[in-house]
Amino acid sequence: MAMTRQLTLLLFGSLPLLTAAQSKHPNIIYIMCDDMGYGDLGCYGQKLIETPNLDRMAEEGMRFTQAYAGSPVSAPSRACFMTGQHAGHGHVRGNKEYWSGCQRNNMFGENSDYYIIGQEPYLLSHPIIPELFKQRGYNTGMFGKWAGGYFNLDHPNDFALDSLGNTDTSKAATTSSASLPHRRGIDVYYGPICQFQAHTYYPNFLNRYDPARGDTQMMTEVLEQNILHKAVNTGDADFENRTQYSADLIHRYALHWLDRQTSDKPFLGIFTYTLPHAELWQPNDSIVDHYHKAFEGMPEKSFNTQLFNWYYGGTDKHAQFAAMVTRLDAYVGEIMDKLKEKGFDENTLVIFTSDNGPHEEGGADPNWFNRDGLLQGKKRSTYEGGIRIPFIAKGPGVPVGTINDHQLAFYDLMPTFLEYAGFDARPYSMKKAQERGATDPTQDYYDGISFARTLTGKKGQKKHQFLYWEFHETNMMGLRMGDWKLVVNGGKCHLYDLKTDLHEDHDIIADHPKVAEKMKSIIRNQHVKSNLAKFHLSLPDEAKEK
Repeated sequence: MAMTRQLTLLLFGSLPLLTAAQSKHPNIIYIMCDDMGYGDLGCYGQKLIETPNLDRMAEEGMRFTQAYAGSPVSAPSRACFMTGQHAGHGHVRGNKEYWSGCQRNNMFGENSDYYIIGQEPYLLSHPIIPELFKQRGYNTGMFGKWAGGYFNLDHPNDFALDSLGNTDTSKAATTSSASLPHRRGIDVYYGPICQFQAHTYYPNFLNRYDPARGDTQMMTEVLEQNILHKAVNTGDADFENRTQYSADLIHRYALHWLDRQTSDKPFLGIFTYTLPHAELWQPNDSIVDHYHKAFEGMPEKSFNTQLFNWYYGGTDKHAQFAAMVTRLDAYVGEIMDKLKEKGFDENTLVIFTSDNGPHEEGGADPNWFNRDGLLQGKKRSTYEGGIRIPFIAKGPGVPVGTINDHQLAFYDLMPTFLEYAGFDARPYSMKKAQERGATDPTQDYYDGISFARTLTGKKGQKKHQFLYWEFHETNMMGLRMGDWKLVVNGGKCHLYDLKTDLHEDHDIIADHPKVAEKMKSIIRNQHVKSNLAKFHLSLPDEAKEK
């Protein structure tokens, strides 16, 4: 793709409200990128990276300033989106891996790889978004990371369930998880089932399920040119001769799927693109060249290859990161172009966001790019920088050129999508779950509140009393209640007023003991203990109490 294509503003017009002549059920495209920080886009204040298509999308839609991920790290954050549950109620609490210890030599040519790939499966006893939409007559496609189950290459069509009807993970050595895209409401899938496999952008294979290609089960699509050369985990520079770039392959498959859609049936597309996560390595094209020139004379960042993490090294990581964001921006532009070409642009809601805050892996340097230091904290932190994310919406009924400060989190998207699409969202909303006296939060509890009214510029939007986060691996929790923010780090509590202290510099817990106690009580009430947690999570004041 030429640089001029990357930097051309899309001239698509403003979108009208839905009319009676338009489909009762609009299409939805949800684009969730990987580890993009709140300040990585021009429309959120970025000065060094060019993102014209997303900036244009914000100008012609709604840009949210107080949107939050479900968790400060990938798998649990994606689970919050899929299940409508916050991290204290959901089943998936961290990046539990199933590939560890399953490496095999010479799996693909002379390259070693893992034959069990993926993360903790979503519970089959709790519905996820694509299942709900498929049941309501939508075509569903997902392109990018799955991270909601594991796939055994030796046993692609063998599954085992436990006594509760969920995946029996004790049999991972001889089965695949029952929670794979094609078994969870996805009609067409292409990408890495395993988020660890997505660490390298030039992998040995991707996964595919596409009945139009004759697939009857999840497939392993070998990238034949890539496997002629050494893999990144060898540290051999021959890796640079691989040419099948997974981000481009996934994006092209998503566009092909859009091409196959018709106006007879609405569609839901979940595009979980892997950019701009480490590894910071990509085709050496005009986009990369643009940033080499743009950053000439400025400090660069070097990084040595990490064999275990599959992150390739280099001396130009600032340029590589910026180019990845601009490349992603170009993908969004091409999606918008495709919708317009197909005549879907006036009946499709498009949302762009990120799964959590900015990363430092692979040589990434968020401090250098976000010099204003607007938010404290990064990926894996429950400070604002780890969980507040860019969130842009454009589509039918979305007011043009608006900036909105509604407080939302990923677990709001299940009821929001349903209500926006014209379905009854109440059974999947927090209020309805409370009304029916839900007692098992891992199976029948929902934490989201639809913000469809905000999305369509209507009054009467219901608001959360609080938003909740936890992450065991860093022993951190977080709660936002209005403008109050409580961060719990190793059991020690810190209180901030985000209205006057967005960077969370001034701990005022001693000045507001009643507020702090109320928030601590909410956290203790919302956290449900998980036997999956590998690390101890200290509740408020727990360390002091011990």
